[in-house]
Amino acid sequence: MTVARSFSAGGVARHVVVIGAGAVGSATAIEALRAGLRVTVVEPGEPGGPQATSYGNAGWLSSHSVVPPALPGAWRKVPGWLADPLGPLALRWRHLPRALPWLLRYLASGWTEARVQRTADALRTLLADAPALHARLAAEAGVPQLIERRGLLHAYRSREEFDGDALGWRVRQRTGVQWEEWPAAELRRREPDLDARYTLGIFVPEAGHCRNPGAYVAALARHAQEAGAQRVAARATGFRIEGGRLRAVHTEAGEISCDAAAICAGARSGPLAAAAGSPVPLESERGYHVVVEGASVGPRTPTMVADGKLIAHWMDGGLRAAGQVEIGGLDAAPDWRRAEILHRHLLSMFPALAAQAPEAVAVKHWLGHRPSLPDGLPCIGASAASADIVLAFGHGHVGLCGSARTGKLAAQLLAGTTPETALAPFDPRRFS
Repeated sequence: MTVARSFSAGGVARHVVVIGAGAVGSATAIEALRAGLRVTVVEPGEPGGPQATSYGNAGWLSSHSVVPPALPGAWRKVPGWLADPLGPLALRWRHLPRALPWLLRYLASGWTEARVQRTADALRTLLADAPALHARLAAEAGVPQLIERRGLLHAYRSREEFDGDALGWRVRQRTGVQWEEWPAAELRRREPDLDARYTLGIFVPEAGHCRNPGAYVAALARHAQEAGAQRVAARATGFRIEGGRLRAVHTEAGEISCDAAAICAGARSGPLAAAAGSPVPLESERGYHVVVEGASVGPRTPTMVADGKLIAHWMDGGLRAAGQVEIGGLDAAPDWRRAEILHRHLLSMFPALAAQAPEAVAVKHWLGHRPSLPDGLPCIGASAASADIVLAFGHGHVGLCGSARTGKLAAQLLAGTTPETALAPFDPRRFS
């Protein structure tokens, strides 16, 4: 089936503008074309480029990542976050006054296990079939090799360490997530390069992985253009709304007349949402990665270790470790010490990696911005100023994973059809 045939539609199409060509925006554009809409994508940068959030993430299609970052008792950790600028979650002092309202809502969202469960139940509706949805999109875009469906591994040093995460696994189990336990001997057999201090593996078979998120998003954006989407290389700045109806999207390159629009601009969606009458408490969770090119040892399965709070796996460009959360805003300079911490953790996870000759490997660093809302749920729904403007952003740590389903839901809203998933938990009005 050719791209043109797969998106054929008759009659005069409703014109929609998709703001952003990241994972969510590109999926939305593809699904809007599939629904018979005429699509213009507004994106100032190169889709999938180093400036893009998905470019450097861990690549996990973790359909089981339904537990929000804040859990009961998280408030006790705030002093540590402030005191340790290089910890797994850190707050920059200069940004604290601006981030404080977000932080308070963040802590409140995980105050009880019941609240955490409600969040998990909602996220599961976005993520449950994500690996299959991404495999389909990748095949359509001509890059099926970028999506792997071989499961994901969580490694623990002891049963006691696993028990410390019991609430999270209990919540996952209630949403339908299943897993296998690998005792020490099985873990050694499956992951011979992993340090022997890890004695328990929790393997989630349903999950998947993307070998090159940047290339994948670039392929999706290219696929949308080949299917008929127009691209405007500019930044969207606002909207022209008359009588509650959207008439145009304002951009740095001029006005684009349209019937509807979707805000899919990731961590930079806040001002656009406010311009559409729906201000939301959007924050950047700054995340780092390190890639070791030329590495000869590493995991057989994409692996997260509990003690380092990082994810490691092979990407097309080498062995990547990703993680860390830094609350410091969009404009603060990177603190590359945080990437060096990831590198040290990686060497600790795979001791033989440290034995490689320095001249045989090259180490690269990267920083990106996860768009995060304090309750752990994205915004997916109509804006307050006009039902013609759809908000679709704020996925935090599951943006790549949740993008495929979100794209379908956003396209359904743009087309005026009933969404296939209940959107009440994601309604932007919950922050009013």
